[in-house]
Amino acid sequence: MHWFIGFLMLATATFADVKDEVQSTITSQLDAFLQDDFASAFEYASPSIQRMFRNPDNFGMMVQRGYPMVWRPAKSRFLEFAQDQRGPYQLIEITDSNGRVHTLRYDMLETPAGWRIRGVQVLPGTAFSS
Repeated sequence: MHWFIGFLMLATATFADVKDEVQSTITSQLDAFLQDDFASAFEYASPSIQRMFRNPDNFGMMVQRGYPMVWRPAKSRFLEFAQDQRGPYQLIEITDSNGRVHTLRYDMLETPAGWRIRGVQVLPGTAFSS
C-alpha cells in the first residue's frame, strides 16, 4: 500500500510540473504576440505547425486574422489542464479587446526542446459580452 501512495505522490508532482511547463509555454507565446514578435511566437508552435506555415510571418498573419483574441488579449486566465485521447491540453479563457470572453483549447506536444502548441481550438458558444 505504501508503494501505491508513493506512486500517486510522484504522479501528482509530475502532472503539476507538466502543467506549469505547458502554462509557461502558452504564456510565453501570448507575451510574444503582444510584442508582435512573431519569430518568438513561432518557436512555441509544434514542428508540424511550423512546417504548415513555413515562416513566422505566415504564422503571424494567420493568428492576426484567425485568432485576434490570441494576438491581442485584454486578459487571460488558465482553466482546466487535462489529458484525453488527443493528448494533454490546457483550457484558457481569453477576454478580447471588445470585452468578449472566449474559451480556447490548447493541444500540447512534448518535444526535445520542451512543450509546444500543437493546435488551438476556439470552443463553440463561448464568446459573450462580460
